[in-house]
Amino acid sequence: MQSADFLRELDGLKQEGLRALTASGSAALGAAGAGIGAGTGDQVRLLQIALANEISVSELAALWIPSTPEVDVKVALARQAGDEARHFELVGKRLKELGFDPAAFVPPQPNALFDYLKSLQTSIERVAAGLYTLESIAYEVNENFMRLCSGRGDAETLRLYRNFIQPDEEAHQRLGAALLLKHATTPGSQDAARAAVLKTIEIAGTLRARAALLIGTPCFPGC
Repeated sequence: MQSADFLRELDGLKQEGLRALTASGSAALGAAGAGIGAGTGDQVRLLQIALANEISVSELAALWIPSTPEVDVKVALARQAGDEARHFELVGKRLKELGFDPAAFVPPQPNALFDYLKSLQTSIERVAAGLYTLESIAYEVNENFMRLCSGRGDAETLRLYRNFIQPDEEAHQRLGAALLLKHATTPGSQDAARAAVLKTIEIAGTLRARAALLIGTPCFPGC
């Protein structure tokens, strides 16, 4: 399949998965009393989740760089690692304003999603799962989180996501798509990319559904 045709097909699969993954958050925001009025403590808890996600993705991208042979993919991963580290600092600053000392943050334990991502061996799989899909998930769930912040009157967190975090996540997605267009040119590489996209969405959806039950809202941020 021509790369452009493949990417259109892949985007359709990704968007279908993202709609299912974010549906519960959208439904919660449309329901009366969906946690909109929760206090500062709850915002702190949700932003601590953001801290965990940001540092996990930064570490993942950095981990992949040495074993990635393609220079353009190396550079893309380096950019992603740096951007996510900057997001970590920005969210940490916001948490400090809300009364939480980011120095007390405890890095997250391994989970099934990052175990899977770390297991990926080819650049195609890494780009498809990481830049192209994981960052798309982050962008979409962050949109729901921003709506939650707006409903709670947390204008500063909303500004942080709108002006800094979301533009980076969108840029990462575009970068991933461009790399797939360039490198996913054979049936084998396209099959690997497709499988990585679907598996990433599957695992992320399962973990987010479990976490939503513990947190009390599906509208928590991504990376």
